[in-house]
Amino acid sequence: MAKLVGGICCSHVPAIGAALDLGKTQEPYWTRVFSGFEKSKEWFRQMKPDVCIVVFNDHATAFSMDIVPTFALGCAAEFPPADEGWGPRPVPVVKGHPQLAAHIAQSVINDEFDLTVVNKMEVDHGLTVPLSLMFGQPEEWPCPVIPLAVNVVLFPPPSGKRCFDLGKAIRKAIESYPEDLRVVIFGTGGMSHQISGPRAGLINSEFDKAFLDSLAGDASYAKDIKHVTYMREAGAEGIEMVMWLVARGAMDAKVEEKYRFYTVPASNTAVGHIILENAA
Repeated sequence: MAKLVGGICCSHVPAIGAALDLGKTQEPYWTRVFSGFEKSKEWFRQMKPDVCIVVFNDHATAFSMDIVPTFALGCAAEFPPADEGWGPRPVPVVKGHPQLAAHIAQSVINDEFDLTVVNKMEVDHGLTVPLSLMFGQPEEWPCPVIPLAVNVVLFPPPSGKRCFDLGKAIRKAIESYPEDLRVVIFGTGGMSHQISGPRAGLINSEFDKAFLDSLAGDASYAKDIKHVTYMREAGAEGIEMVMWLVARGAMDAKVEEKYRFYTVPASNTAVGHIILENAA
């Protein structure tokens, strides 16, 4: 049977991808960011997952404002990098796992989560930047990836609790899949940031760290945070943190924190990162 072996949460700041692509990782501004993921790369090499599920949000590339699904599961065999206005990132095409994705869709929909099944989708920095942080610049990604896009762009986004419960349903689906696969789930986005308006550049480290503490515990605080609280405390784009709760919901009630990293700023945002394993 398939098994969930770990959860990774991290920011997906587009400027991080640009720094990688333009060879700026050794510049003083960026060195501290990329050094914070060296231990994570080693953790991944040791875990050797067969499949990754990456929870991210599309930034109006795969989906326009005409159609915005709340939860969209990528079931295709591959997902090319999107052109976000300056050409696609020079990263490998993401190879999917259609069989596991179709199984997850069936299981989760039967558990009353109305997923949108997506059989053709380009993926933007929301998905490719976390992959780059974990894997560097390989000729191909080390394992298949199943994208799960969550709407945090157009009101109303799903609540943290709904995302947490979706994670639980995904865990159930994984464990009912008959093939012996090791699966890692990513929650991406955030942390506190606002990219426009009078509060542009807002970073709330106290809020971010309390959120990380909650993820490492039973997540009861984090999953009950309301939309208006994210807006007030973490900025207009801080709502992306609900996607971390999909990953946390897929884990056991008790988890072991294997690694944590937090730094500010990167571009105009905070960079957060945590790796969790189920407690023995």
